Formats: sequence, C-alpha cells, structure tokens
Amino acid sequence: MVLSFPKALIRQRQLIWQLTEREVIGRYRGSVLGWGWSFLNPLLMLAVYSFVFSQVFQSRWGNGSDNTNDPMVFAINLFAGLIVFNLFAECATKAPSLVLANTNYVTKVVFPLEILAGVTVGAASFHAVTSLVILAIFQIIGTGGIPLTTFWLPLVWLPLVVGSLGLTWLLAALGVFLRDIGQVVNVAVSMLMFLSAVFYPVSALPDAWRPLLSLNPLVPIIEETRRVCVAGMPPHSAYLLVGTALALILGELGYRSFEKARRGFADVL
Repeated sequence: MVLSFPKALIRQRQLIWQLTEREVIGRYRGSVLGWGWSFLNPLLMLAVYSFVFSQVFQSRWGNGSDNTNDPMVFAINLFAGLIVFNLFAECATKAPSLVLANTNYVTKVVFPLEILAGVTVGAASFHAVTSLVILAIFQIIGTGGIPLTTFWLPLVWLPLVVGSLGLTWLLAALGVFLRDIGQVVNVAVSMLMFLSAVFYPVSALPDAWRPLLSLNPLVPIIEETRRVCVAGMPPHSAYLLVGTALALILGELGYRSFEKARRGFADVL
C-alpha cells in the first residue's frame, strides 16, 4: 500500500502549524493564567486521581512491595497512562464535530479539509507534551531522576499519534452523515478510560482477563510508555514494528475514507 496521507500533511505543514498554534492559543485566550492552564489542568487531575485511588481506595501499584506501596510511585504510573489516554480521548471526542464546526471551510472556500485532523492531533500532542513535563518533574522529585530510556518515547508514541490521526479522519467523516456518532464516541471514551489499564497495571488482572484487555490498542501503548518512562527499560521491538505498521494502515484507511466522503459534505451541510 502506497501511503498518501504523509504527503498531504507535509504539503500543508505550514498551514497545519499555524492552525495548531491558533488552536492552542485560542483555548486559553482571555483567561488570567493563559498557557498556565495547560500545566494546571493535568496537575489538578493528577492530584485528584492519585488521592481517590491511592488514599481513598487504598490502591497500590503492582505486587504490593514496599516500592509499589509508595503513593508517589502510584501517581507516576497512573499519570503516565493518563497522558496517553488523554491524547487519544481529545482527538476522538473532537473528531465527530470537526467538519460540522468548520462548515465555512466546506461551503464557502477551497480549503484542504484533511488538515483539520492534523490540527486536532497536533493540539492534543502539545497538551500531552506539557503533561510529560509535569511527569518528569514528579519523577525527579519522587525517584531522583528521569530514565534515559525516555528518549524512546517518540518511537513509542508514533503508533498513538498516527493511529489517532487515522481515527480522527474516520470519525470526522462519519460525524457529517451520522450526527449521533458524537454521543456514541463520548460514551465509548468514558468506558475505555477504565478498560485501558490507566489506573492499574495489566499484571494486576487475573490471567483470564488479560487476553481480552489486550484487544484494546491503547493498552500496549500505555504499557510501553510506562516501560520506557518509568521502568527504565527499552520498548519491545515487536511493539514498535507491529504497532507502527498497524497505525500506518489505519492512518491511510482513515485518510482515504475521509477524502472519499468529503465529496458529499457540501450536500449534507
């Protein structure tokens, strides 16, 4: 399969950058803290989830050893998974209304609609990187440093970013013709939060449930993120090869589906 979507994105890279910058800045325009909210939001989220799960529910990470009983260890592992999930969730929840919210681009001017997905993923990636800074600070405070294997993270996240891009194209196209898709996605994302090993390691599950959970593509991404950012181990080569290949296929299918469906956007809108 010849990949078409990378050429489309590279060709419009300057416009994608400008619109992504506008999207990020526009989110906090007029607020007192401005970009400070991009740091404060994940920080508050980390504090609430860590308190509820580690203090109220007395949850512990892993096998209950002295190290895993440390609330800081729980917070770091939880937050690492939450960053991955939030990047995916931001793309998935915005996608169904992506074209509907930009009808002027469809009906009035000639505009490369395909870049809207790139802008959405770009803005979500910016917020994820901001959260990574907070994760790094917590690791320095809690464990004394950041593993060198963290430099593997761009390759670990390549399937996440490309897969989110393909899914955004698919949902954006469906959202034009099926207006209920947005409600379905919101419910599905809420369910996936608890089925993606965000609040627990896969090893904590009974053996009978692990194969079922592994069907969720977010699980290996979250586990590999923790592996390189928290455990200090390199990623599994099988994940990098298979995950990247599947993400590229999803990206191409999403792009081609969007390009085919866009011919009918003007008639519906």
